[in-house]
Amino acid sequence: MSIIRRFELWVVVALVAIDQATKAVVMAEVPLHSSVPVIPGLLNITHVHNTGAAFGFLNGVDFPYKWLVVTIAAVLALLAIATYAGKFAGETLMARLGLALVLAGAVGNLIDRARLGYVVDFIDAHYAGWHFWAFNVADSAITVGAAALILDIIRSPRHVPEAA
Repeated sequence: MSIIRRFELWVVVALVAIDQATKAVVMAEVPLHSSVPVIPGLLNITHVHNTGAAFGFLNGVDFPYKWLVVTIAAVLALLAIATYAGKFAGETLMARLGLALVLAGAVGNLIDRARLGYVVDFIDAHYAGWHFWAFNVADSAITVGAAALILDIIRSPRHVPEAA
């Protein structure tokens, strides 16, 4: 395993640990549905549970075995990401780091789903009465990783043969 691949593995391990530690602190210190202002008028720590998928999708829908369906979907997505990352012969550190971030976020949220039946979210960004969906460290890693992958695609040279 090259030093670059080891670095990517440590990024995943560190982010999953940070994600789980921050969620544990929030669960221990902030009662469910309570908020603690961090930057008044902009940012709160608000303890909520997401029983749905990304950005609260299916959160308001209830059906038998919902937690199992959402967990299986998360496992399948994680397996697809891990398979792609394992086979990805990325030429750039940005692409490999982007995949590591996405993988770390997927693992962090999957741990919650498997252990608790929901994902703990707590970062509540808001402005003038408008609130973005609550999120966590894992969600942030996924978002930053996806952005890194998109940037890598945009600035990568194209390897498509020119038409004759």
